[in-house]
Amino acid sequence: MKMFQVSTLQALALGYSRSVVTVRQLLEHGSIGLGTFEDVNGEMIVVDGQCFRATEDGTAYEAAPDMGVPFASVASADAGLEFDIEKIGDIEKLKEILTLKIEEDFGLNSMHIARIDGSFGIVRARSESAYRSHHVDLKDILSKTQRDFAFENISGSLVCIYYPDYMDGINAPGWHIHFLSEDKTKGGHVFDLSISEAQVMLSKINEIEIQLPSEPAFDTYSLKQASGDDIKKVEQGDGR
Repeated sequence: MKMFQVSTLQALALGYSRSVVTVRQLLEHGSIGLGTFEDVNGEMIVVDGQCFRATEDGTAYEAAPDMGVPFASVASADAGLEFDIEKIGDIEKLKEILTLKIEEDFGLNSMHIARIDGSFGIVRARSESAYRSHHVDLKDILSKTQRDFAFENISGSLVCIYYPDYMDGINAPGWHIHFLSEDKTKGGHVFDLSISEAQVMLSKINEIEIQLPSEPAFDTYSLKQASGDDIKKVEQGDGR
């Protein structure tokens, strides 16, 4: 099973938010995943081969095929480990359970993708509006455009992607989670939640393909400068 990634998180964190591929091209490589759109114009959730954009107020709709994508990770929805969970009080407990499952399978050095369908007491999330920039750090962009919101007593799906620590900079180490409601009208980047009951499908990934930007401007970024703290703040956000 292969992960297809557009650009690197380090490039996005340092402000490279130009289009690398289109939504149409992205969906040729996977049916489940997450990311963002050109100029950081909302949060991306890919489920069942469809790509959705969550706007700054949490409203979601299907993204146009020609929308630009500066950063994303997608994979095919192959069969994996399936199990049920219930009465999860916060996102850290969910991450703990998911990490334990991959540790039991000797998978901490591999990538993983999980889809979680269920009923949620609350989903605390964020998204943002577009900010056209060049060499402006993502944390500075989000400080201007990011909005937080909460969905209560809602059914839907979580897309959860795990990258191991040694891949820090290519993507965010640990778990990165986005939400899409069952009716596909609400979504965002999740920073806390509670789960009443849910079903999990967890798949291990041992191959990655990265599509780097081809335009010369990409080579003007000094990518090693992005700090781990900044990446953690913007991609595994705390809701502030």
